[in-house]
Amino acid sequence: MEAFYRDLHSHPELSMQEGQTAAKVARWLERCGYEVTPGVGRHGVVGVLRNGPGPTVLLRADMDALPVEEKTGRPDASHVRAKDAGGGTVPVMHACGHDVHVTCLVGVAELLATARHHWRGTLMMVAQPAEETLQGARAMMRDHLYERFGRPDVALAQHVGPLQVGFIGHHKGASMMASANVRVRIFGKGGHGSQPHLAVDPVVIAAYLVTRLQTIVSREVDLAAGGAVISVGSLHAGSRSNVIPDEAVLEMTVRTPTDALQKQVLDAITRMAKAECEAGRSPRPPEVEVMSRTRVMVNDDSYFTRVRSAHAAWFGEDHIVDPGMASGSEDFPSFDGRTSGEGARAEVPLVYWYFGGTSHEAWKRAPGKTFMEKLQSLPSNHSPLFDPSLDSLRFGCESMLLAALACLGEEPRAETSAGGVH
Repeated sequence: MEAFYRDLHSHPELSMQEGQTAAKVARWLERCGYEVTPGVGRHGVVGVLRNGPGPTVLLRADMDALPVEEKTGRPDASHVRAKDAGGGTVPVMHACGHDVHVTCLVGVAELLATARHHWRGTLMMVAQPAEETLQGARAMMRDHLYERFGRPDVALAQHVGPLQVGFIGHHKGASMMASANVRVRIFGKGGHGSQPHLAVDPVVIAAYLVTRLQTIVSREVDLAAGGAVISVGSLHAGSRSNVIPDEAVLEMTVRTPTDALQKQVLDAITRMAKAECEAGRSPRPPEVEVMSRTRVMVNDDSYFTRVRSAHAAWFGEDHIVDPGMASGSEDFPSFDGRTSGEGARAEVPLVYWYFGGTSHEAWKRAPGKTFMEKLQSLPSNHSPLFDPSLDSLRFGCESMLLAALACLGEEPRAETSAGGVH
């Protein structure tokens, strides 16, 4: 597993480019006896192992890396550079720990395949592309994941983070915020920088819009609703100091604690973009595009209790922490099987938890006296310094294995089995 992990870490792939990673996962699952189907939702891999009557349990790991330059100094550090979706060349790093997730998935797949006498039911191993761009889970569902491989009784996923190895993070109910990535294209009228009266400057309109958007959070969102975040992460316009460009493009992320609030904020962004363009004499209305989005991640109460109880029994109640609702987001909610609109009932229960990736030595060295001070001082996900310990591989396998066994059926004991022991 360590060799497999180091190989993934050294050869990361961007979202929707995970062909080599997918092939490695497929080979491992095939060797373990799974029925393997690659190319689901472009690069997704599905491995199915049937072991008699019982529940179907989906275990999911995300495969994609980030356009981040690694600065960990590890001997297996990534030096990969690749073309992103826009055609630019960027560094690539597993800065979110998806290489750990995939390694744990194949490790658990092998453990369960070699210990079939301990469980019954059907395993559905899912290696998912493009979590970082919130595309992959939906792509697999649009490729008829459940119609082709069966609808699971529960779907499980986990995420490594800067918690100390040995600690598990569980939060009941809504555990991660809804997220949307939005692009706004503002149209102007190009001209000479010395004659702005003859042009329509989209940069000025964009600048006003960036600041105006913050009033959605401060003046339109009820504080009791839990707040929201709008962060403009990209603003591009023009190429010369003395040329007024004819368009400006903003890209932003939106985070909300409820799906209803997400809709309210997205509607407000469209309204403000149109109003600013009209105020700035834009020759045409802006183009507002929701590039990707995901719902709030909600843990199913019944299966959450099963998984949390299994973790507490094995690792100890004092090793279970409640991180609260995370401002981060996931596309894992797409696996709940909803096919209708807003407010539709989930058809597949979901459980999502966090597990520690920081070694005991690194945790001791981390500045701070309290648990939270140490946690906040460590490099976290998406940092170029994010460096999960090798100990997290065994720990992540244990946490996923325990969760799976808590949801699978137990093999009947010899004295009660009519058909004898398998």
